[in-house]
Amino acid sequence: MRYPVLTTVAAFAVAVGGALPVTGAPIFYNQLSAESQKCVECHQESTPVLDQQWGESRHHRGNVGCYECHGVNTDATNALDHNGFKIHVIVTPKDCSRCHERPYAEMENSHHAKAGEILGSLDNVLANVVEGNKKFYGKSALAVNGCLQCHGSEVRLKDGEPTVDTWPNDGIGRLNVDGSRGSCSSCHMRHTFSVAQARQPETCGRCHLGPDHPQKEIYETSRHGILYAANKDKMNMDSSKWVVGVDYWAAPTCATCHMSATKELPSTHDVGARISWNNRPSVSVRPEVTDAKLGLTDKPDWKQRRAAMKDVCQACHNEKYVSNFYEQYDGLIQLYNEKFGEPGEKLYGLLKDGGLITAQPFDEKIDWDWFLIWHHQGRQARHGASMMQPDYTHWHGLFEVAEVFYSEYIPEARELVAAGLKAGGTKAQAAGKVNAYLEELLNSDNHRWYIGKLSAEEKAADAKEREAFKARYAK
Repeated sequence: MRYPVLTTVAAFAVAVGGALPVTGAPIFYNQLSAESQKCVECHQESTPVLDQQWGESRHHRGNVGCYECHGVNTDATNALDHNGFKIHVIVTPKDCSRCHERPYAEMENSHHAKAGEILGSLDNVLANVVEGNKKFYGKSALAVNGCLQCHGSEVRLKDGEPTVDTWPNDGIGRLNVDGSRGSCSSCHMRHTFSVAQARQPETCGRCHLGPDHPQKEIYETSRHGILYAANKDKMNMDSSKWVVGVDYWAAPTCATCHMSATKELPSTHDVGARISWNNRPSVSVRPEVTDAKLGLTDKPDWKQRRAAMKDVCQACHNEKYVSNFYEQYDGLIQLYNEKFGEPGEKLYGLLKDGGLITAQPFDEKIDWDWFLIWHHQGRQARHGASMMQPDYTHWHGLFEVAEVFYSEYIPEARELVAAGLKAGGTKAQAAGKVNAYLEELLNSDNHRWYIGKLSAEEKAADAKEREAFKARYAK
């Protein structure tokens, strides 16, 4: 039996008992540094809660104090003069990397680290224009209080202090002044930096919830989430070595599947290392496709990532169970992509390219309907299948996709075609192209039911099933 080597604060705290210097290689002492001792003496009075939190942490037991994290060289730019010390207010992943080198490297090459790069996205347009304005220090108050609190702000300093439009912020993709990305305290919250707290699904649910990324709700109502709720006291969450199937087995959390160790795999801070579909876009793609767009390099392909996730699953399930699940999951993704995602995206592109709708997003009803189809309902269906939650897959997922697609999206496209044909000229030519595509789409096997073109055999089979259903419940 082989166990991975885990890099944790506990490992160095047990091995050594000292503080880190501000710069250079770690050098350990037998007591808290003089600088941190002065910090503690003051903060015990000024911010006793922070002192208590730090006192409960592994940092405290390892003599890693305030100055070891907040201190900077006297010649550092953007430093703040604070009671005779040069400090920086915001501790960044680069600071943490002096001890946690491997987690820092994994995080820097992950999708989480890119979360702050949302400028120009449709979500960003909603927050800045449709729902907000630019009257909060040149930004949207909604974006500052909403989007950027999860995605991360681009931190700016004035006289060593972070500006009000960029701080407080612990977004997972925060763009820090030292060039690093992210915030370790997004998951390991200050100042205890508890590993047990970071393993809680509620920590992930701070950002991963709601109609566009409902992972928390899906997890909580899945078999895995139900088992977790019933067995929290059996999860051994504060163990330094947290190997599924060895140190706990009652249930998995988000961290179990996406980050934590198995008998064969080490832990990782790259949350995409075991994901074989990226279900964020309007059409699901393999993760290496979006990795390339984000400039993430040296990443395994989707087959390697799936193999890693299967290893996690097989801590509790046999190989056949896991393989069958993945075949079911792939089937749902392919269904969504082929029936709704790909044709919906193509139809929307034809309408926009042909000038039948404006280039401005969200100024016409069809913009909202297509956005809801893929960004909300389509994601709910795909994430529901990925986490074995049937109600989100169906009723909160593909049912809602189909409802909007057939009762709103297609009729609106037909109306736009009619208006374009009536307008004549280039709009009529564009409308002709859209109309030809609609005819092709609606006469395809996936959609011909909508125009009454099911075959006699298909109609008979449906009628037989309905009659059998009525017969069962008529007794």
